[in-house]
Amino acid sequence: MGDVVDRARELADDVLAPAADEVDATATIPESHFRALADAGLYGLAAPPEADGPDLGFDEFLAVVETLAGACLTTTFTWMQHHGTVRGLADTANTALRERHLADAVAGRTRCGVAFAGAIPQPPKLWATEVDGGWRLDGVAPLVTGWGLVDLLQVSARDAATADADDDDARVVALLVPARAAEGVTVHPLDLAAANGSRTVRLDVDGWRVPGDAVVAVRSRAEFLAGMLGSARINGCLALGVAGRCAAMVDEAGEPEPAAALDRAVDAARAGLDAALGDPAAMPAARASASMLAVRAAATLTVAVGSRALAGRHPAQRLAREAAFTLVAAGRPEIRAELLGALAGA
Repeated sequence: MGDVVDRARELADDVLAPAADEVDATATIPESHFRALADAGLYGLAAPPEADGPDLGFDEFLAVVETLAGACLTTTFTWMQHHGTVRGLADTANTALRERHLADAVAGRTRCGVAFAGAIPQPPKLWATEVDGGWRLDGVAPLVTGWGLVDLLQVSARDAATADADDDDARVVALLVPARAAEGVTVHPLDLAAANGSRTVRLDVDGWRVPGDAVVAVRSRAEFLAGMLGSARINGCLALGVAGRCAAMVDEAGEPEPAAALDRAVDAARAGLDAALGDPAAMPAARASASMLAVRAAATLTVAVGSRALAGRHPAQRLAREAAFTLVAAGRPEIRAELLGALAGA
């Protein structure tokens, strides 16, 4: 199991980190990055051993994501969403769907993404209506990462048949669809301040037909939201990775004491996120703290390197934008409230 984390560190140091500034400048992730991730066995981390997964503990999975995020946030942000679909395929009662796609997803031959932001708000932005032969999707999928880079997309939408149900009785439908243009789908590319190479888009959906055999799961909204706790912890790795990279570069700039202080703060933020797994009410504050630390670490790096951070293409510029990215990306209203209160000194 430790071998997986070691492989991630080697890939981060040898492949991702040296190219991170170029990926940022060109808004393009090299195809070789994805092949390297597959060759290192890092596409099947969420799969169980019986599906050729590595039987990785959650803490080790988090260590891999944090390590890669500190090397290249753009690549990691795109790759990490693959695992949501792998988990969905591994757990689905739709045996035919699992047998058709899981092995290729675990091996990285098929790349996957997720689109669940439309199902979270109240009222939801994306609806699924059961029709003859399958489902019809209507509404908006606000943030879909990897468009043009991934092959399959696990889309979550509110079941229109439960539109008037109480929250606990409302249902969320997860469907596995090809990640490509389709009738009823309008694609709007988003120009991101950081991780722009992730090819994140908004999908406006009007009558997107999906066959019935593409259903991954149908869950209550309460069950769906409960599953977001683990996702919130995983997304916290982005902020920890950025903060850890900044700390290392502060040390390289000849400022060991501030670097050591940042390292201790990263450890504390990581412990706070881990503790929140057992106390869901604490997760928004823990996520907010991690992102604020990333911003502080990026500011510390800017001060440590001085005018070099303002001229040319010093990595401090990219890391500052990536730190700001973690304030918003994969956020929820509760996290936003924590951030606003803390940043404003409330």
